[in-house]
Amino acid sequence: MPRHEPERTCIVTRAVHPPAELIRFVLGPDHQVVPDLRHKLPGRGVWVLARQDMVEEAVKRRLFARAFKAEARVPKSLAEDIRQALRTDLRQGLALANKAGTVVTGFHKVEAAVAEKPLAALIHAAEAAEDGRRKIANQLRKRLGDAISSFPVVQDLSNDELDLALGRSHVIHAALVAGAGSDGFLNRWHRYRTYCGLDTDQAGLDFETGEPTILKPAGY
Repeated sequence: MPRHEPERTCIVTRAVHPPAELIRFVLGPDHQVVPDLRHKLPGRGVWVLARQDMVEEAVKRRLFARAFKAEARVPKSLAEDIRQALRTDLRQGLALANKAGTVVTGFHKVEAAVAEKPLAALIHAAEAAEDGRRKIANQLRKRLGDAISSFPVVQDLSNDELDLALGRSHVIHAALVAGAGSDGFLNRWHRYRTYCGLDTDQAGLDFETGEPTILKPAGY
């Protein structure tokens, strides 16, 4: 069974949330506020709802010093630093999924995967041409119909970032096959988009279990 953690209070909103919905912060030896994205760093922690605007509010109102009851040096770039760290974490999640063999790349291979494999998500480079996205979407619509609106389509990473994560050149389109690594990547994606204040209603996740919506082949 998953380890249960007690709920924590956001120092900005004063509302109580599960730790997964919050970012933990600790004080470093130089009194600098350090984000603990894995909830593993030693020391007393304070918690902020995992959204960029909430972190910016905590910095603006100087809430860290009040919460720690100590001197707290806060980098002005703290909120943006966290965004970049979550983006790096997203790329690492894709790399792990790739190592697990659950990533298919290349336009024609993705089209075939949409028709034949149990899929957890589609991935397009941010620069992907609309024509290519539309052709793959049409293929997906043949299987899903109106349910396509809730199927995860990741378009947050650039071509260069996809290349870096997957260890190959010029990745524009990819498919995430259901399996080891796919749920971890989608949960990281959901966390990144939530932090950035982007729409998450169509993230394709079951928020109770954290499991991705799976597109199963006919007869599965």
